[in-house]
Amino acid sequence: MTFPRLWFAMPVGLKRIYGRRHLHFITFSCYRRLPLLKTVRERDVFVRELARARAEYEFLLVGYVVMPEHVHLLISEPRKGTPSTILQMLKQRVSKKLRKKRGSKPVGQFQFVFPELAENLIAFWQARFYDFNVYTNRKKREKLEYMHRNPLTRGLVNHPKDWPWSSWSFYALGKAGLVEIDVVPE
Repeated sequence: MTFPRLWFAMPVGLKRIYGRRHLHFITFSCYRRLPLLKTVRERDVFVRELARARAEYEFLLVGYVVMPEHVHLLISEPRKGTPSTILQMLKQRVSKKLRKKRGSKPVGQFQFVFPELAENLIAFWQARFYDFNVYTNRKKREKLEYMHRNPLTRGLVNHPKDWPWSSWSFYALGKAGLVEIDVVPE
């Protein structure tokens, strides 16, 4: 199966700005925006690996949302490595665990929609990620609100409280969610 060239195009001029102690609003997608995180189990695997990465790389997790086909994170720079290091490791661990569970079988509904892709799914994640430096409190609040609204905007739930794979409950209710959230003073 051949795809148009645009499927494989890399962003031009993508720059990463590290070392300024900014927060980073990071967005990354599943391969070709397929909903490879569509099940509870798949999203739970992701948040467990996110918590593990947070502890191992010693970064602050300020906010997150895990959607069926993409993820948003608001993080600090880690004590070890860079946000790129974190993403590389996190993507590898999640894809390895989820592929292991799937085996070589087709990926759910995609066995009918994309038979060639489902049977030979090589990539789990898109190769790159979007990184936006956040250095004002106004922008931090904007990014958190955007993340927490995402499940509503996409029609997955009627209220953010119904989507546990986000940091909404921490900010709205002061309750611990699936991953511990770090408070960054305003």
